[in-house]
Amino acid sequence: MPVVSREFDELAINTIRFLAVDGVQKANSGHPGMPMGCAPIGYTLFAKYMNYNPSNPKWYNRDRFVLSAGHGSMLLYSLLHLTGFEVSLDDLKSFRQFGSITPGHPEYHLTPGVETTTGPLGQGFANAVGMAIAQKYLSAKFNKDDIKIIDHHIYGICSDGDLMEGVSHEAASLAGHLKLGNLIFFYDDNDISIDGSTDLSFTENVGKRFEAYNWHVQHIEDVNDIEAIENAIKSALKDKRPSIIVTRTHIGYGSPNKQDTAEVHGSPLGEEEVKLTKKNLGWPEDEKFLIPDKVMNFFDEIKRKGEEKEENWNKLFNKYKEKYPGDAKLFIDLKNGNYGDEWKSKLPVFKDEGKKVATRAGSGKVLNAIASSLPGLIGGSADLAPSNNTMLKDYPVFSSENYGGRNFHFGVREHGMASILTGMALYGGVIPYGGTFLIFSDYLRPAIRLASLSGVRPIYVFTHDSIGLGEDGPTHQPVEHLSSLRAIPKAIVIRPADVNETAYAWQYAIEHKGSPVALILTRQGLLVLDQEKYPSANNLLKGAYILKDAGSPEIILMASGSEVGITLKAAEKLETAGVKVRVVSFPSWELFEQQSSEYKEKVLPSNIKARVSVEAGVKHGWERYLGDFGEAVSIERFGASAPVEIVMEKYGYTPDNISETARRVLAKLEKVN
Repeated sequence: MPVVSREFDELAINTIRFLAVDGVQKANSGHPGMPMGCAPIGYTLFAKYMNYNPSNPKWYNRDRFVLSAGHGSMLLYSLLHLTGFEVSLDDLKSFRQFGSITPGHPEYHLTPGVETTTGPLGQGFANAVGMAIAQKYLSAKFNKDDIKIIDHHIYGICSDGDLMEGVSHEAASLAGHLKLGNLIFFYDDNDISIDGSTDLSFTENVGKRFEAYNWHVQHIEDVNDIEAIENAIKSALKDKRPSIIVTRTHIGYGSPNKQDTAEVHGSPLGEEEVKLTKKNLGWPEDEKFLIPDKVMNFFDEIKRKGEEKEENWNKLFNKYKEKYPGDAKLFIDLKNGNYGDEWKSKLPVFKDEGKKVATRAGSGKVLNAIASSLPGLIGGSADLAPSNNTMLKDYPVFSSENYGGRNFHFGVREHGMASILTGMALYGGVIPYGGTFLIFSDYLRPAIRLASLSGVRPIYVFTHDSIGLGEDGPTHQPVEHLSSLRAIPKAIVIRPADVNETAYAWQYAIEHKGSPVALILTRQGLLVLDQEKYPSANNLLKGAYILKDAGSPEIILMASGSEVGITLKAAEKLETAGVKVRVVSFPSWELFEQQSSEYKEKVLPSNIKARVSVEAGVKHGWERYLGDFGEAVSIERFGASAPVEIVMEKYGYTPDNISETARRVLAKLEKVN
């Protein structure tokens, strides 16, 4: 840790404060209050405790920093610039401008040094828990008694708003249960929210709450007491529990007229108040984006030491490679997402034995077949493992007693689970998955959106995918959820028609990079599509394919998931009546849209106007494939509680209703022609 004077500490902290203030003021937009109040925390972490190399932001053994209070982004950008990341002074001056790498809230993949996309409160906190989990798992797998190649911490700053959000409660509870001692958060306790005093809605004792979660809790009465911050970090580093340091701060610190007011939360100070604040803190009033030479030289040295730290780690890893070559190769492969091909040879092929098999059951068999060849594949369920079939049967549970376990019990914490999965994916080296019922994807949606925005690939196992789950009734029967998930940019939604398509859905999910994948699976059993009779299920990888064809079809029936089998029966009825039918299995719109225009035209010829879509959900979105004359067999109301056969019949998912819909479309077209 660098030894400097308290006078220099204050100079460096004010440099951070006013870079943030000037950036917000120049943009005439942003949140200056949080950076002004929390600058001492950011400075102490980045200048004195965290290990990182600005020349290589992806150095694997770096400490991670998560600004869960993402509205205070100028604090992070200022720190990244000072410490030597590729964030220039011009980037600070372009804060919140189109095309800049300094957006209003931090975005992963956009700004070097930003570890996760934050802003929606509570998400970054939960992401950090996921990072801590991934680190614990990989540390247990690769660290040796004599050489520890993964040895670092996850740091963060969270706000009042973060800790009000429900997702932070879910994540904090699990983190305490798992004793994630590699996780250290500062709580920016400034008593102010947008509406005014936090007393308007938030009077709980946060420290006591976290004690109940089994966290190590410390209190700092004055954020400007650098010695207190240092002592708290030292104490946290020694504790085997996750740590939260409740730190009394002053939002808008130094502003004569706006400190400790809601006004400074989300609005620039104003030119006059900026000058008054600079005068109040002994800073040149007319200087903008000022970085004193002493401060820049100090941080240049921090950067040099960061490069030295990585060099020393590289030497350590070379020793590791010499002594443990197999583990070293596996570590590099997992870190780089290289999984080889052996696992694909273990994907099961299911035969048509006349028995119905739920795709959730097929998914479980796939997971257990490939797990031994994919040591980075880890995950579980939000207290639904027996229903989601997410358990890896030959492996132990991840726990505070065994961080090498591959099965996770997330508890009834769907939102927390999804945000934790994002953190695990961001950390790298693992293939995280999590399961729940499709109906509860509503709880996951904010985390799915941010995973997609961040360009990372958690896998969601959504079972009980329609009214076909039967007796549980409309509270548990998803209707609008497929459409809702498909609306998220970049997210991949796959609803396989049988267990063989399910196997290839898993293949795609594992090989895919850059966005989340949602697997939509049935509770009820489905007939296995005979691979000797029908085209190979590997056509799922194209998103949609011709399953059955009449050569020169008059009408196209398109279906996904459990409705494919019913649609095939409807086609048989139509063919008996002399109608030429094409049946298209349509497991993924997103994958289909990635195909060439020639392939899409081959599957859905533009000259065939008669089309019917069959899916146990709302019609919304199918219009793009139905055209002007097609109709949908869909559900535009909530479900009902009854045995699956009765519900499906009452809602029109029968060969008779599908074939009747097809005849109606043909008749309508005939009139037009």
